[in-house]
Amino acid sequence: MSDLPGHDARPADKHSADLITPRLHRGAWKGWTPAQKHAVVASYLGWTLDAFDFFLLVFVLKDVASAFVTSLTSVAFAITLTLALRPLGALIFGRLADRYGRRRILMLDVALYALFGFLTAFAPSLLAFLAIRALFGIAMGGEWGVGASLAMESIPAESRGLVSGILQSGYPTGYLLASVAFGLLYPHVGWRGMFVVGLAPALLIFYIRRGVEESPGFASGRAARVPIVSVLARHWKLALYAVLLMTAFNFMGHGTLDLYPTFLQKQRHLAPGTVSIIAITYNVGGILGGLVLGTISQRIGRRLAMMAPLLAIPAMWLWAFAPSAVLLAVGAFIVQFFVEGSFGVIPAHLNELSPPEARAAFTGTVYQLGNFIASSNAVLQTAIAERHGGNFAFALIAVAIVSVLVVAGLALTGPEAPHADLAAVSARQADGR
Repeated sequence: MSDLPGHDARPADKHSADLITPRLHRGAWKGWTPAQKHAVVASYLGWTLDAFDFFLLVFVLKDVASAFVTSLTSVAFAITLTLALRPLGALIFGRLADRYGRRRILMLDVALYALFGFLTAFAPSLLAFLAIRALFGIAMGGEWGVGASLAMESIPAESRGLVSGILQSGYPTGYLLASVAFGLLYPHVGWRGMFVVGLAPALLIFYIRRGVEESPGFASGRAARVPIVSVLARHWKLALYAVLLMTAFNFMGHGTLDLYPTFLQKQRHLAPGTVSIIAITYNVGGILGGLVLGTISQRIGRRLAMMAPLLAIPAMWLWAFAPSAVLLAVGAFIVQFFVEGSFGVIPAHLNELSPPEARAAFTGTVYQLGNFIASSNAVLQTAIAERHGGNFAFALIAVAIVSVLVVAGLALTGPEAPHADLAAVSARQADGR
């Protein structure tokens, strides 16, 4: 992979390296402007609430199946649809953000995913339910690339590892919030009432409008009007590698998260309150892991930090086969600390590798194309479990181990560019030459 851009990237000179290293020791938080802080908060909350709306479904799959008198596999197809259409959303909203600005397109995207999350509560049939979740997937797909670009272009270079971990920890934070909502609200409002709560993320629009400024990276690249097709053609090796990496990552992430509550309910027969507590526990692990591994990646490099899920393999026996709820929670905490934690490197890594003239579209599209390829995971794992007598533990651990090994191999052989300048677009790049 040495021919990929950024594989052997280093600071332009010793002076630039010296500028970065001392500031790392002074702390990645120091010297931030209010605008930088607001950009990070908005991007974090955007991904958090996006994930919150998405993960509400994983807690009520069996209820939706019962309501529409269909199989669990048929309802799990809604997860597949959502993930499969996220690349379309990433491309649409990413190109809009590259052309019209990160801030205003982020507001539009938040409004749409909150709306479709809310409308899920009123689906009259399985077909309507699937159609609404498909539209939700398009809106959900737009947030990650736009929000990550807004944050990464706004902050100091030495803060990227920490902020990358913060941004990506929004995903397990959203899952955690969904876990809490399930534990507190589900017994009183049922599965439809859970989706009514999905309108809450729309409140974030007011914060973005009031406190967030446009990113310097977009302001300096207003002339960048290069068609995304030509960008992908010119950087096809990088794009292919990034899609493969994100495919493996998303099989790993969704393979360890999406059906775990179903496993706890159907195979382990745990009560909703217990499932909620275990989900909260492992999402705390994911949040802590993202912060730790994202920050560490600033020192040890993005590639090495992305290989951390290898350390989760020994804990997977507890995660899948432990004899008690307490030990299941311990195993799940450890697994998500390393699995979701390794995702904490991704916002910085993809933004650093991406072509500056199409950063929001490129990062979001390759991330969500990986999701698209991995979108069959829920149906795949459900089918494997049903073919083995309802053994979800077997389905979970088989996908998890294989995907962890693939992630480690791709990370080991791939590029990194930790010193890329994300706040500037050269005239040559802006003209598309």
